[in-house]
Amino acid sequence: MEAQEQREEPWTIRKVLGWTTQHFQKKGVDAPRLTAEVLLAHALSTTRVRLYVDLDRPLEPKELKAFRALIERRTAGEPTQYLTGEREFYNRRFMVDARVLVPRPETELLAEAVLRAAPEDAAARVLDLCTGSGCLAVTVAAERERWSVLATDLSAGACEVARANAEAHGLGSRVTVREGDLYAAVPEGMTFDVVMSNPPYVKRGEIDGLSAEVRREPRIALDGGPDGLDLVRRVAREGLPFLKPGGLLALEIGETQGEAVRTLLAEAGYTQVSVEKDLERRDRHAFGRRA
Repeated sequence: MEAQEQREEPWTIRKVLGWTTQHFQKKGVDAPRLTAEVLLAHALSTTRVRLYVDLDRPLEPKELKAFRALIERRTAGEPTQYLTGEREFYNRRFMVDARVLVPRPETELLAEAVLRAAPEDAAARVLDLCTGSGCLAVTVAAERERWSVLATDLSAGACEVARANAEAHGLGSRVTVREGDLYAAVPEGMTFDVVMSNPPYVKRGEIDGLSAEVRREPRIALDGGPDGLDLVRRVAREGLPFLKPGGLLALEIGETQGEAVRTLLAEAGYTQVSVEKDLERRDRHAFGRRA
């Protein structure tokens, strides 16, 4: 790109997108064209649709400089969402940065399952453990006007992000974020209709083999211990006293953990235990109820 900048022919949006797409392909970046569009739109403070309206617009030197910096960071393994500072989840935009895990589409399915747990017009109290960006907590509160959510996380930085997202969506009064180790952050005597969590569930020995992008995410949000179930066990085993009778425990789990978690929930005393698959037919969510 630098060499061609010295030529008389200008760098238009069309040329920049074409060059960047090829560059990302060579570097093994996922979804090279889409990534190029997202980052260029961000650098130009515009939308992807507007890029195609202005395909022949030349970029100014300062715009090229800003875009080059994003290209370098992306090819170095930094997630696109950290570069843009946001991620869409359940048709809402959430602020994300290096303090939190990037929300995944699989977690949207967990939100849907939780939303089905009670009638739309029913009041409910929900606990979201390991809240991270707060995407689950904010989503269920936004979708159910009579639900209140307590979100907890061990990371002070994650709690800051979750609070910012709750405020950004006008839900600061119904989404409370508290820093602490799982249930330790819950006020004494408080019980819930739903306890939900997307805890760390990657096996510790597998983290170094993950993609460069995933390794840039907080290790505390990935590391589930030797078998990936350290936090899942704690959420399940410590959770019954915090659930109201008939209350739901909803967990996101690893694709190979279905049977282990099913057994774990049954042994912990949950009823109606089930494991559901994601859109790629892999075990992804586990559920149980307090009798």
